[in-house]
Amino acid sequence: MSEFTHFDEQGNAVMVDVSQKAKTERTAVATGKITMSQKCFNDIADGGIKKGDVLGTARLAGIMATKQTANLIPLCHILPLEQASIDFIMDAENCEIIAKCTVKATDKTGVEMEAMMGVSVALLTIYDMCKAVDKAMTLSDICLQEKHGGKSGVYKRGAL
Repeated sequence: MSEFTHFDEQGNAVMVDVSQKAKTERTAVATGKITMSQKCFNDIADGGIKKGDVLGTARLAGIMATKQTANLIPLCHILPLEQASIDFIMDAENCEIIAKCTVKATDKTGVEMEAMMGVSVALLTIYDMCKAVDKAMTLSDICLQEKHGGKSGVYKRGAL
């Protein structure tokens, strides 16, 4: 059997059938970063971005995005999330902001995509709010850091 479970025997894209699976606690943590100019980083840190509270807005956008994942990724299941959070680490030395999204649910399939969606939209929101100061910002390193639950058990990428 192929590891690619989103295809049927004819190669057609399908939503994975999880009807026979038991509900278990699922957690996923994803991270990503946005790199910017020193001025932009300082403006965010000092609250000097004219559009308002950059990290507060990005946090809300990321959380909202976790709840919309199934509407944007065609074969994702709709999951009733029990918890979603976005945290930021300000790295002044590298003029980077690292976003971390943690998502939890008790269901038949994992929440990895929801965590990565949360990080992605949080970082895109930072870009949107700061593009007048720095159009050369770069989003990078969006990845799954860890997941718990389900048949495959625990996955940990390594140190954050």
